[in-house]
Order: sequence, then C-alpha cells, then structure tokens
Amino acid sequence: MTQITQFPFVSVSGSPEARGRSYGQQAADRVRKSAAMYGQTLVDLGYDAMARTQLITSFAREIEHFAPHYLEEMRGIAAGADVPFEDIVMVNARTEVIAKARAEKKKAAELEPGDGCTGALILPTRSANGRLIHGQNWDWRAECAETAIVLRVRNDNGPDILTFVEAGGLARSGLNSAGVSITANYLESDRDFRQLGVPLSLIRRKVLEQEHFALAIKAVATTPKSCSNNIMIGMAAGFGVDYECTIDEAFPLYPGSDDLIVHANHWVSEVALGKLRDTGRASTPESAYRDWRVRRLLNEKPQLTREDLKRALFDDFGTPYSVCRPPRPGSHDNLSATVAMVIMEPAAGLMEVAPLPALNRSFTRYSLNAEPELLAAA
Repeated sequence: MTQITQFPFVSVSGSPEARGRSYGQQAADRVRKSAAMYGQTLVDLGYDAMARTQLITSFAREIEHFAPHYLEEMRGIAAGADVPFEDIVMVNARTEVIAKARAEKKKAAELEPGDGCTGALILPTRSANGRLIHGQNWDWRAECAETAIVLRVRNDNGPDILTFVEAGGLARSGLNSAGVSITANYLESDRDFRQLGVPLSLIRRKVLEQEHFALAIKAVATTPKSCSNNIMIGMAAGFGVDYECTIDEAFPLYPGSDDLIVHANHWVSEVALGKLRDTGRASTPESAYRDWRVRRLLNEKPQLTREDLKRALFDDFGTPYSVCRPPRPGSHDNLSATVAMVIMEPAAGLMEVAPLPALNRSFTRYSLNAEPELLAAA
C-alpha cells in the first residue's frame, strides 16, 4: 500500500490577523492547493472571472455582517500563504459556491462527486468511560486528503479550538475547550438559494467559539443560511442534538432511546418532510442505509468506546457505496472517497483522525493540550 500522509497540524495564537498569517505560512502549500482546486471548479461550472468575483464578494459581505473578525483572519491567511484574499473567501464559502452552481447549471451535478458524510454521537450513558463521543466520516473529493489540516486556535477571547478543516478554512468538524463539539453533513431541499446567508463553515466556527452550549444551539438554529445542511452538536457534560437546517428553519432530532444520534445525507424529521422536498436523494442514494448500518453496529454492544465508533464507521457494506467509501470514479477526473474519519472526545480535548480510512487504518491523535501522536493502526 502506498504510504498515506497524515494531516499536518497547525497551531496559532494572537489576534485574528496574526493567527491567520501564521496559519497561512504554516500551511501555505495546502492552502494554495485548496484554492486552486475550487477555483478550477468554478471554471468547470461555467463561471467566468467577473461572475466568480461577484459571487465571492456577495458572500464576503454576509461574512462581514456576521463576524468581521473572520475577514481579518482570512486576510491574514491570504497574506501568509501568498494567495488572493478572494481565494480564501471562496474556500470558506465553497459549499455555497458549489451548491449554488449545481442549482444554476444543469451540468453542475455531473461535474461533482457525491458530497456524503455519516455522523454519530454517543451520549455518556452509552460510553464505556462515561464521556461523550462524537465522530464522522467525511465523504468528498479524494484529493482533499492532500488539502486538509488539523488546526488548533489559542483564543484570547473565548475557548481554544481544535478543528479538522480544509486548508484556508476557519472550521469544519471540531471541538473546543468548553466541551462543545460539532460535525456537519450535506442536505438538499427545494428551499435552497432563496436567500443569501452566512457560509456554513463560518457557522461551525461560530459554534466552536461559544463557551455555553445554549449559544452554540443559537448559532446553528437561528443563523440565516443559503442552503440546507445537517449540523450535529455535542456537549461534554452529557447532551447532544442534531439540526436538519433549511435556509430559514431548523428541525431538531434528539438522541433516541439507545442514547445515540446517527445521521447521513437524507432528511429524517417528519416535521421537515411535511414542509419541504428532499432534493438530494439522487446524489446520495446510499444514504438510505448508511445511518442504519452505523446505528446497528453501535447497538451490538451496550457500552461503547472510540474504537467501537471507528469500527462502525469503517463499515464497507455496499462498497464502494458504503459508510467507509474507497476512492471510486466520480465524474470527469474526480475521485470520490471518504477523505477522513474524525473521532472526538470533547471532555478530553482530543481528536483522532485517519486520512482515506478505506485504504488506511492509521490515526493521528491531536489535542488541545499536547502535540500530535501517531497511533498504531486500528
């Protein structure tokens, strides 16, 4: 097997601009790759330079209204990595950029691999060590195994943050020193793009900046969005909730009688399905069984560990349309894959991440309080 590179670790502190500049310098190569990849996507989807600038500028305005310090951090990243500021905004708004292009261009869906993800949260009552466990498989472009990093932010004005993220981005999956954790995955509905909202990646960053879980919930449930998304948040003290979000409404899903939350890429809330139409089934048909498989595997044991969650997320039922997806042809030159498996224990401030887990069983443990540690293969 070809050696698969573990995700680089970037640790920053200071003002937003100083953090961003240090981030950009430490991860310059991956930031440039990330920006080039999505820049080419816009070209492939039919956006010329003027249309691209207009689209990205519109999101920059929304970001400025939402949290101006995010733009300061992005300017720092751009300067540190020596790329245009517009490119960093594009990376942080890439879900909206690509999904909006899909909605506007008939050829868009043909040019992108499936954007999947299967997430799970285990309450402390089901955890062998009494601590909440939260994890996810991130399914996207296989080449993102070479553009993602793990970022630690030492924050002077809030909790410290540990996040797995595409290079140039401010947050994706992660946890903070206040015990809040978050994962998110793609949903579609017929309400998408009726308004311009805050990029989803920055809502995730906002969640990770909160010291109180109630304010994390507020950030998820009330921030205007451009398109649908599923956002799962955990609280180390012993609670979790999943929000299926449209642009202007959020539908909560609570842990079941098994004290688990599991979610893939289709709408589950009966209230939501009574109000909207799920338009994403065609792009992720295997979502119908991915969440069922993970829940079933987790319920084989009464008490669960991080290793048990890994085992469930390694599931290859229906491969290559499986919970753990090996690289498979997407469309054109794209390969679709489970890019990373992310397992978190927010009470301990740790995150274990494996790149391309269908091909690789080696995890690196990242921490709020220690340097990265390569673990023995699972």
